[in-house]
Amino acid sequence: MAAQQLKADYFVIGSGAMGMAFTDVLLSETNATVVMVDRHHQPGGHWNDAYPFVRLHQPSAFYGVNSKHLGSDKIDQVGWNKGLYELATSSEVCAYFDQVMQQTFLPSGRVAYFPSCDYKGDGRFVSNLSGDTFHVTATKTVDSTYMNVTVPGVSGPKYEVAAGVHLVPPNGLPDVSGQFNKYVVVGAGKTAMDSCLFLLKNGVDPGAIRWIMPRDSWVLDRAFIQPGEEFSERINEAFKRQFQAIAESTSIDDMFERVCQAGILIPFDENVKPTMYRCATVTRAELEQLRGIKNIIRMGRVIRIDPDCIRLDGGTVETDAETLHINCTADGLERRPVVPIFAGDNITLQSVRTCQQVFSAAFVAHVEAAYDDDDTKNALCQVVPHPDSDIDFLRSALANGSNQFTWIQDPGLTSWLKEARLDGLSTIPDVDGPEADAFLAIALQSSEKLQTYLAEVDGSP
Repeated sequence: MAAQQLKADYFVIGSGAMGMAFTDVLLSETNATVVMVDRHHQPGGHWNDAYPFVRLHQPSAFYGVNSKHLGSDKIDQVGWNKGLYELATSSEVCAYFDQVMQQTFLPSGRVAYFPSCDYKGDGRFVSNLSGDTFHVTATKTVDSTYMNVTVPGVSGPKYEVAAGVHLVPPNGLPDVSGQFNKYVVVGAGKTAMDSCLFLLKNGVDPGAIRWIMPRDSWVLDRAFIQPGEEFSERINEAFKRQFQAIAESTSIDDMFERVCQAGILIPFDENVKPTMYRCATVTRAELEQLRGIKNIIRMGRVIRIDPDCIRLDGGTVETDAETLHINCTADGLERRPVVPIFAGDNITLQSVRTCQQVFSAAFVAHVEAAYDDDDTKNALCQVVPHPDSDIDFLRSALANGSNQFTWIQDPGLTSWLKEARLDGLSTIPDVDGPEADAFLAIALQSSEKLQTYLAEVDGSP
């Protein structure tokens, strides 16, 4: 059958968080028409595949699309997030994005949405249910899938698993029915932390948990990633202390020690030097619970799990049929090659602030709407790659600072940032006052020190 022909100003591939945030700003700030296509049956991207007990790792106030609040901006009164702003669940996030599509995008008359479809390239896609084929002619194509977010529930382990081994992704934990008395959590990232916290929350003794941690991680204190006036002064002061710590440091190790003392960045284990940084965000209460797990296996990555032993880079450990192994090794923040965001007829969505994907997508959409040429747009949207190692904390901090400094030179962007719901980290107060001048001065000093350190590491910032 001949492909059905569609026309639009923008063809957006993917209705995940970034695609939704981009399209939302485009609809708000232009008269553009949009065709959206996605392989999932509803908007939300990887949230449709996420483990059911996952929550946002940052406040709901900073997530979703710019035009619609997620949640009710309430502060949690109980639990390990007590005293901080609420964190939406995976089901809440999926319902939210579906509401945005059904109540905002489609009623606008400017969005045509095609779920459960497989994109084939060159403007072509096929319905997975009807088999109908479509071809889109658009002024610009927007790839919101480039960051390649994956979750354990659909990606599977990257190591060998022998027959008879009990292994599940985090998605399988809620269905465990008491046949196991020991648990092995494989992975060192936020998914592994969530899985450990789920076990602990449900009464599993910390001594029954072994945690395979190939690398120790720096984590971020969620208390310093909060909206609201009640937090703003403390957060601004913390960022000033962090800039000061970097500026006054005498080496990379000294810098991490000083930044840690400033309060925002925390080592998972105070007795082990972290080598990983992937924006994992926790509360002090969550970290205290996680530190209660004492059986940490630091022998590198898993190579193979057999019924009686786990083979790792640095040796083997015993296991048995009474142990449930939990695979938490998917690369949810894959470090992708940097490409220009704006390239003629193509827009490739990437982060312009570390690990702030939805803000980045909304910002890119505003730049697309407000500026004319690709050189100007790309200068405003310098890509900040997802971090992986401890040294990437330096790269991210430098890139974030550089972008922020560029943005505040533009009054239009400064005004947009002040009104953007998704922008929770523009911390510079009163951009015309003496307080801001002092803030910028110490920020510039810290940037210079970061450049020096990165030149020592790899010869270039």
